[in-house]
Amino acid sequence: MVKLQTIVDSKPSDWKIGYEDRILMLGSCFSDEIGEQMQQRHLPVTCNPFGTLYNPLSIAQAIHLKELPELVEYDGLWHSMAHHGSFSHPAKEETETAVRTSIEHMQKAFADATVVIVTFGTAWVYEWNKESGFRNQESGVRRQDKYVVANCHKMPESWFSRRRLSVEEIVAAWRPILEQYKDKHWIFTVSPIRHIKDGLHENQLSKATLLMAVEELRNTEYRVQNPDRVTYFPSYEIVLDELRDYRFYADDLVHPSSLAVEYIWERFVDTFCTPQTRNQMQVEHKRWKFEHHRPLH
Repeated sequence: MVKLQTIVDSKPSDWKIGYEDRILMLGSCFSDEIGEQMQQRHLPVTCNPFGTLYNPLSIAQAIHLKELPELVEYDGLWHSMAHHGSFSHPAKEETETAVRTSIEHMQKAFADATVVIVTFGTAWVYEWNKESGFRNQESGVRRQDKYVVANCHKMPESWFSRRRLSVEEIVAAWRPILEQYKDKHWIFTVSPIRHIKDGLHENQLSKATLLMAVEELRNTEYRVQNPDRVTYFPSYEIVLDELRDYRFYADDLVHPSSLAVEYIWERFVDTFCTPQTRNQMQVEHKRWKFEHHRPLH
C-alpha cells in the first residue's frame, strides 16, 4: 500500500484525561483552538484567563502574578503589560477591573487544575525599557533592568528590546513550577503556527529553542520520579509532517485550517482519553450542537 503521509508516532498516554479532571489551557492561540474543542464537549476547562500568551516567560508570569500590575496609558488606552490587548480599555477603572478579575480567575483555575496544558508559541520576546512600576513585580521574569512583556500593545518600538530566549532561561523559569506543583499533570506542546513576522529562518530557530527546552523539562529529576507527570504532545510535528499540504492551512497560509484543528484534536483524544471518555464526548458534542442550533423558522 502506498503511503501518502509521514505519520508522527504519538503513543497513548499511561494516564488519561476525563470529566473528573479540571483542565487549564495556557499559551498561544493554538491553546484557544484546542480549548474550544474541549468546551464544545463540556469538559471542565479554563482557557487563557490572561488572553493569548506566546512566550514561555509570560506564561510562567501568568501563573506567578497575584497582584494588580501597574497599568500603562498609550494611544488613549490603558494596558497591562502582562495581558493580551483584549484587556485594554479607554477607562483605567475598566482595565483594572478586567485585569484584577483575570488574576483571580487564573489563581482559582490553577489551584483547582489537575491537568495543565501549556503551548509555547515563540522564543522571541520583547523586553520593556521604559521606566515604570512594572519593575516592582515579583514575576520571576526579571533580567537586569528590563522585563519581558506579554504584549507590546503597538507601543513605540524604541521602548522595547527584542531578543530570543535561550533554552537555559526557559528551563530556569519552568523547572521550579514543575517541582513545586507535583500534584498536577503537565502537557507541553509547541504551536505549529509560524511567526512569519520574525522571518522564516528566525521562526525555525525559535521553534527549535522551544522544543529543546521542553525536552530538557521532560528529563528533569522531577520527571524521573514521576514519569507520567510531564509529557509532550507533538502538535508541531503533526502539522509540519503529517499535514504539510497547504489545504490544511487557513487563507493566511500560517494558521491551521478547521480541518487541521479537528485532526489534531482527534490525535489528542486518541493519546489522552479512554474509550469511555470518547463516548461521553460524542454525547456532549451532540448536546452542544443542539444548544447552539439556530432554527430556520
